[in-house]
Amino acid sequence: MKQLIETIVKPLVDYPEEVRVELDENANRIVYKLSVNAEDMGKVIGKQGRVAKAIRTIVYSAASSHQKKKTYIDIQD
Repeated sequence: MKQLIETIVKPLVDYPEEVRVELDENANRIVYKLSVNAEDMGKVIGKQGRVAKAIRTIVYSAASSHQKKKTYIDIQD
């Protein structure tokens, strides 16, 4: 799943080498923490959050077919 998130986000940003995805997992949920350069936050979030929503939709859809735990994406700078 980390690879999927990186594959989606890296072409969108100016600093792809600074894209990081960390995994935080507990008993009933998985949180992927996406961090990008501060200058790239607007590109990852998009107007009215449309890009972020699209990324989440793709990842949630892929995760639901592979994992039984609830999956979240947290976008950080």
